Amino acid sequence: MGTAARRAAIRLLDAVLRRGEPLEAALASATRALPGGPDRGLAHAIAAETLRRLPDLDALIDSATKQRLPDDAKARFALRIALVQVLALGTPPHAAISTVLPLVDGGPRKLVHGVFSTITKSGVLLPEIPALPDATEARWEANWGEDMVEAAAHAIAAPPPLDLTLADPTATDEWAEKLGGVSLLPGHVRLPSGHSVMELQGFDEGAWWVQDLAASIPARLLGEGKGHVLDLCAAPGGKTLQLAAAGWTVTAIDQSESRLARLTENLERTNQSAAVVTADLREWSPKEQADAILVDAPCSASGIFRRHPDVLYRVRPAIIAEMAELQRMILTRAADWLKPGGTMVYATCSLEPEEGEGQIAAFLEQRPDYALVPITGEWPGVTDEGTIRTLPTMLAKEGRLDGFFIAMLQRKG
Repeated sequence: MGTAARRAAIRLLDAVLRRGEPLEAALASATRALPGGPDRGLAHAIAAETLRRLPDLDALIDSATKQRLPDDAKARFALRIALVQVLALGTPPHAAISTVLPLVDGGPRKLVHGVFSTITKSGVLLPEIPALPDATEARWEANWGEDMVEAAAHAIAAPPPLDLTLADPTATDEWAEKLGGVSLLPGHVRLPSGHSVMELQGFDEGAWWVQDLAASIPARLLGEGKGHVLDLCAAPGGKTLQLAAAGWTVTAIDQSESRLARLTENLERTNQSAAVVTADLREWSPKEQADAILVDAPCSASGIFRRHPDVLYRVRPAIIAEMAELQRMILTRAADWLKPGGTMVYATCSLEPEEGEGQIAAFLEQRPDYALVPITGEWPGVTDEGTIRTLPTMLAKEGRLDGFFIAMLQRKG
């Protein structure tokens, strides 16, 4: 009993670490053989927590073996998920090892059992603050400094709080009280992690939707609706809902049919309206220019590492360069879709400057008909250049933020 969920967890880890797939994208395939939701949830929880703690788990395994196990060895994968259950998820040792040993039948079963027993009987614990992967730590320290790396390690130590964006910002105090949360901006409520979203008051009537506070800023910058707005790369739709609730006439474009299906469901649940278009932005063009454009650009997603720890292992320089080129192509095309005098907001949930600061600097050099509109006000992460760069160092006492870059541009009249 329980071995099938552990087998699925190893498949998930293999998909992320060996094939470079996003954890969420690999979930359906890896858990297809499982009988129900609880087992799928367990497999996901084991894999996600293993990724949060991977360098520390590997250090423990290496300390108990005479010869280092290869990174892709089945024994290492089995030990990772057995140890993380005991040391981080509270599973009794006998349950953790008994459900994992069948996964190495015909292989190094005795080795796995021996290493597991050595580590668990020693009384060793995982460090309170996890270690980041060496490559990620080196890249982020070079870009943002030691304090940011330390803050990122603290941020990944536990799942982040739950942020909600309200359809009616004037009801902020009311919903904060109803839900027992706190508000950091009008139209926002933050709750501790661990809530079942669909069981919260207000879900069925569409009073709010889940959206990290940093992710809500780009649409907030466009303000109240003043015409037609294009929401590019819109799915799963948090920013589309914001724009519609603010009174904009929204056209939401994305190439993923499955993600757009979620967007459509969210529109129905929240009683908001938008035109939804399935299209590749490298080929699609609007029939007429828009008053505003929100470019929620596809990116490495390294800024949401605390929600999706798999990005720490998938995001490499080649991925960053590939995403930066795609962003450049989208920006180049979208620039012609905006009316003179109109506003464009560019945003990425990335901690890589190539996808943010560097992208906008290059765009402004190529498009003299565009100018940066300095962002002012009490937004978190406003820089001296007038852009927004949120980092895990910010709002530490309140639960931190995802990593975002945001710039506001205007097409000259």
